[in-house]
Amino acid sequence: MTCGRRILGLLAKGAGIVRMKTSVILTVIGPDRPGLVSAVAARARSAGGNWLESRMTQLAGQFAGVVLLEVDTENADALEAALRGLAGDSLQVHIQRGSELPPAARHPVVLDLIGHDRPGIVQDITAVLSRHGVSVETLETACEPGSMTGEPMFRAKARLGVPEGLDLHTLQDDLEALANELMVDLELHDPLQEPPEAVA
Repeated sequence: MTCGRRILGLLAKGAGIVRMKTSVILTVIGPDRPGLVSAVAARARSAGGNWLESRMTQLAGQFAGVVLLEVDTENADALEAALRGLAGDSLQVHIQRGSELPPAARHPVVLDLIGHDRPGIVQDITAVLSRHGVSVETLETACEPGSMTGEPMFRAKARLGVPEGLDLHTLQDDLEALANELMVDLELHDPLQEPPEAVA
């Protein structure tokens, strides 16, 4: 999917019309309450916004969500105004338009990690990734009791964008060394290839 403005060939009744599209990214955070998602969807629809993607969760009693909307460029300002109307009652709203530049070509790689929880795991892992120019496209983490000991276990699953030309063996070696230092189990694998290759 291409973010930002894109040209869609839309055939109107009796005439060919080319309409510019604009991507609008909405982030919201505030106290969780029933009907919040419905309110976001209603305002987006009222301004002609098309709901494309979203990530939503509840963290420590707070609702946090990110939504990607698409709208005819001529209606983008009206959509933003409608979404800003959500602000209030402790709900924070931020709106950003998508980039018009195409994303750089990257190879998808999935990283899975589990180990005893301790401060700094995410920073240590992402520092290695950053050093190799690897982007974190999605990241899901959780801390939950271990099935045997009940001790807190940290789990992470990330979808990475690896630059073309990067030697995956070099990246794997660096992650393996860090996994051993952190005493965590870490797997790095291509989602299109099975089985995953363990690096710890």
